[in-house]
Amino acid sequence: MNKKITKICCIGAGYVGGPTMAVIAQKCPHIKVTVVDLNEARIAAWNDPNTENIPVYEPGLSEVVAEARGRNLFFSTEVDKAIDEAEMIFISVNTPTKTYGTGKGMAADLKYIELCARQIARVAKDDKIVVEKSTLPVRTAEAVKNILQNTGNGVNYQILSNPEFLAEGTAVEDLHAPDRVLIGGDTTPEGQEALNALVEVYANWVPRERILTTNLWSSELSKLTANAFLAQRVSSINALSELCERTGADVTEVARSIGTDSRIGPKFLKASVGFGGSCFQKDILNLVYIARSYGLKEVADYWEQVIIMNDHQKSRFANNIVKTLYNTVSGKKIAFLGWAFKKDTNDTRESAAIYVADALLNEEAGIAVYDPKVPESQVFFDLDYLGTRSADKNKQLVTNYTDPYEACKDAHAIAILTEWDEFKTYDWQRIFDNMKKPAFLFDGRSIVDSAALTDIGFKVYTIGK
Repeated sequence: MNKKITKICCIGAGYVGGPTMAVIAQKCPHIKVTVVDLNEARIAAWNDPNTENIPVYEPGLSEVVAEARGRNLFFSTEVDKAIDEAEMIFISVNTPTKTYGTGKGMAADLKYIELCARQIARVAKDDKIVVEKSTLPVRTAEAVKNILQNTGNGVNYQILSNPEFLAEGTAVEDLHAPDRVLIGGDTTPEGQEALNALVEVYANWVPRERILTTNLWSSELSKLTANAFLAQRVSSINALSELCERTGADVTEVARSIGTDSRIGPKFLKASVGFGGSCFQKDILNLVYIARSYGLKEVADYWEQVIIMNDHQKSRFANNIVKTLYNTVSGKKIAFLGWAFKKDTNDTRESAAIYVADALLNEEAGIAVYDPKVPESQVFFDLDYLGTRSADKNKQLVTNYTDPYEACKDAHAIAILTEWDEFKTYDWQRIFDNMKKPAFLFDGRSIVDSAALTDIGFKVYTIGK
C-alpha cells in the first residue's frame, strides 16, 4: 500500500525551498504545504499581500504563490508546529562551503542540516519521511539517519534524497516541466514505501517516466556530478576563449561549430566572464574534498582545475580593464551593468561581478553598479563578506544606481557582468555621449551588438574575440 501524503513541511524558505514548495502546492491542492524558516523578515516577505515583493525573484513565481498561498500553501516561523503536523519533511537549508577547520574552503558545512535533524528528532511524535533537498555530500543521509534513529523516542524515520536540478531564472519552468525528478531511498520495503510516497506526489504533474529512482548514495552523488559536468563545459569554453583572443579565432564561431556535433550539443558553451551561483563552485569543491578524503588525488586535481579556470577568467577580465585603461583605474568611474550571477534572478551568490569589482577596488577604482533586481544592501553585503577592505571603504568607492543611464554617466568604462535582456535595448548613443572619451565597453556576457557599438564610437572588448 502506498502512503498518501496530505501534509508536507519544508524547513528553509530560500531559493530552493520557496519555489519548489510553491509549485508542489499549486499542483497538489489536496496537500497542505507549510514552508518554515527562522528568518522572520524572509517569512514576512513571502506573506506580503503583494506577491511581487516575495524574496525570491523568478519569472512566474509570484503568480504561482498567489494561486496557492492561503489555500494550501503557508509560510511560517512556527517550525516545531509544522514538523509535528507533517508526514513528510523536506530539508532545504543552506549548505555553504566550510570557512573553518578541517575541509576549510572545500567541504560542505553541514551544521544547519544537523540542526534540522536534531530539531525533527526533538519534536516528532509519529513516523516521518525526511527528504534531503539541499545539495549534500555523498552519505549525508547516513548521518541524518543516525541522528534521527538514536533519539530513543520510538519514532521511525525514512530518509530520502531528492536533489534539485533547477536553473535560476527558469526555476518555475524547470519545476513545471522537469527533465527528470530524482529520488533516492533505502532498498528496504519501508524505504521503498517512503520512496513511492514521494513519487506519488510528483506524479500529480510529472510523467512517471521522468521520475527516476535510485539508492540514496547514487542520488546524492548525481547532483554533484551534474553540476560538475555543466561547470566543466563553461570552464572548457572559457579556456579556449583566451586562446581565441591570441590567435584571431572567434570563440562564438568555435562554439557553434562544435555545438552542432550531436555528441557534444550546444548548451553551456557560451564564453563569459565566468560562472557563479550557489551550486557550481560549492558542489565541485565538495567533490574535490570527497575525492581527496578517499585518497583519489588525480580525480580531485582534475575537478579542481574547473574552479581554477573559472577564477582565472574573472581575474583576466578585471586585469584587461586595468590594462586597457592605460594601466590605471585609480579614481576612474567604472560602470557595472549587472550584479546578479545571471539574468532573471536576484541571486548574487558567487557572482562574477563581486570578484571583478573586488579586483578593481584594489586598484582604487570607483564602481557604479546598476542591476534591475539587486538592491544596494545586497551589493554592499557581498563586498563586505569578502573582508578585503573595510565597509566604510567599500561605501566610499562603490555607488549603487537605480537608473542605468546615471550609472554610466561620466564613466570611463562600462563592464557588462549579467546578461539582462534590457541591456540590449538601451539607447547606447545616449550612453556614449555622456561618457568620458575614449569610451570603453567590456562585454563579459557577449550580449550587445559590438559592431553597432563600435560604429557609435565605443572601444568594445568581447571575451573570446
